[in-house]
Amino acid sequence: MQPVLLQHLAIEKVIRWIRTTYKKPFDIQEGADILMVKPGMAYLDVLYALKERFPYPIATYSVSGEYAMIKAAGMAGYADETALVCESAVCMYRAGADLLITYFAKELA
Repeated sequence: MQPVLLQHLAIEKVIRWIRTTYKKPFDIQEGADILMVKPGMAYLDVLYALKERFPYPIATYSVSGEYAMIKAAGMAGYADETALVCESAVCMYRAGADLLITYFAKELA
């Protein structure tokens, strides 16, 4: 198989998984204006697949566990907290998020 075909098959597999697990098409049929993905960092692939497949704004929620993980790494001196906050926001937008709900909203503003 060609790499492009593998990528296409992987995306189709994700879309099938989304349909069965998250039922996003049903959300759309019920009148959803925005599709939500949470947790943000753990589901970047799902976020990307939704953005590619559906012409709706995509919101992502950076859950409290992601907040706690970044805070703990910063407080322990393992990483620069500000850099982690910015990188986590950028990765969600790069994956396709139109809206980001995060505990770091004030820091990012």
